[in-house]
Amino acid sequence: MAKPTGFLEFQRELPEDRPIDERLKDWEPIHLHMPDGRLQNQAARCMDCGTPFCHTGKVINNMASGCPINNLIPEWNDLVYQGLWREAYDRLNKTNNFPEFTGLVCPAPCEAACTLGIIDPAVTIKSIEYAIIDKAFAEGWVTPDVPETRTGKKVAVIGSGPSGLACADQLNTVGHEVTVFERADRIGGLLMYGIPNMKLDKEIIQRRLDVMAEAGIIFRPNTEIGSDIPAEQLKEEFDAIVICTGATRPRDLPAEGRSAQGIHYAMDFLHGNTKQLLDGGGTVDVTAVPISAQGKDVIVIGGGDTGTDCVATSLRQGCNSLVQFEIMPQPPAERAPDNPWPQWPKVYKLDYGQEEAAAVYGEDPRTYCILTKRFVKDEDGNLAGVDTVEIEWVSGENGRPQLREVPGTEKRWPAQLVLLAMGFLGPESPVLTQLDVEQDERSNAKAQYGKFKTSVDGVFAAGDARRGQSLVVWAINEGRGAARAVDKWLMGETDLP
Repeated sequence: MAKPTGFLEFQRELPEDRPIDERLKDWEPIHLHMPDGRLQNQAARCMDCGTPFCHTGKVINNMASGCPINNLIPEWNDLVYQGLWREAYDRLNKTNNFPEFTGLVCPAPCEAACTLGIIDPAVTIKSIEYAIIDKAFAEGWVTPDVPETRTGKKVAVIGSGPSGLACADQLNTVGHEVTVFERADRIGGLLMYGIPNMKLDKEIIQRRLDVMAEAGIIFRPNTEIGSDIPAEQLKEEFDAIVICTGATRPRDLPAEGRSAQGIHYAMDFLHGNTKQLLDGGGTVDVTAVPISAQGKDVIVIGGGDTGTDCVATSLRQGCNSLVQFEIMPQPPAERAPDNPWPQWPKVYKLDYGQEEAAAVYGEDPRTYCILTKRFVKDEDGNLAGVDTVEIEWVSGENGRPQLREVPGTEKRWPAQLVLLAMGFLGPESPVLTQLDVEQDERSNAKAQYGKFKTSVDGVFAAGDARRGQSLVVWAINEGRGAARAVDKWLMGETDLP
């Protein structure tokens, strides 16, 4: 595909980011656009590799390898290289309902599995994907997909994150009347309130939602199923129900002093900040947000994307100092022997938040192999500090790694704000309980992948509510799969992919 010698002629090049000292002063997107010519050069690097692992999504060693929604990556790379942007969009639209989301927030397992990545830096698949959909919106190619006829069947989708939106979009195209219920005041779920604006501009989300509404999808924000509307009522009013509520139950840290005032879950911090940004028309009053980092010594406990987003948000709110605790060791600079291509590369990298913190404080804010022992309160019950100890990982029973505290490494860190970003345990239970849906040992809705049908007739589950905490691209995969299962259950057959 693309130019046969492109990978020899062109080096990997990403779109530039706004200068750190500039972007820390606002909440605007950090990425800049790359000119078409340079993007075409990047697409030219796509090799005629015979077996394109990039679009054959698999799970290897419990991590995604390749694209979970099977994007036709070599095809649209070739089309972009030729300057056939409209045709590239048509290819992209076949597999991905929301390339503008994955093009910005997906960690790109496609690039991790790129054949070129064996010997050279991988093709910039993610930035090319975003460029295609951005041009498609600019040129007016993205239009409402209004079905010619309606089936008369009504489907309720509970949750408006990526799985719920993908499911609704697919079901609507085949003529079902779809209503999406969301408990928050805005549609979008994790996309809207779980990811900061500088990483995923909310205007981009709203742009897509407007197209979906014009296509006939009904959105019901400010409506919590199980509270505002009993879940049983949906069974009476709809022919099928799809649970896409996500895995929103956060992992806690029950250390001594946990009741101190000033310890919060990461999502509560991020949600409050983004809501005020949107309500305030693009500005944040850090003295009025529900949880503010202004003037405080902040500790983020946990890594991953959510931890990074907490770091970036704290910096913009004007924190006094910032550190991030990770219990695992620092990853190596290059792939370890037991982490070969095309597995997801477990290597050290600076994400945007850590890059910003390093620019402000002179070093990566992350401290590795550190264990929180207790939270220290002042006389009024407010958080004053965090006591930690360094750890080392040793081989335990059956060869499983276990942590061991290192004597003499105890330390007290000043802190008036701690943000817990340690992942999620599973879905919240009211909807599952009210519908009497069977749950697995991890509390997720029990439904077989590919069928997505729960133990209750007419009730399906998809996304993080079914598989546990995962990637946006997996959520889209599951939403599309659930839509196919629902359509077949309703109609006896389906033409959905």
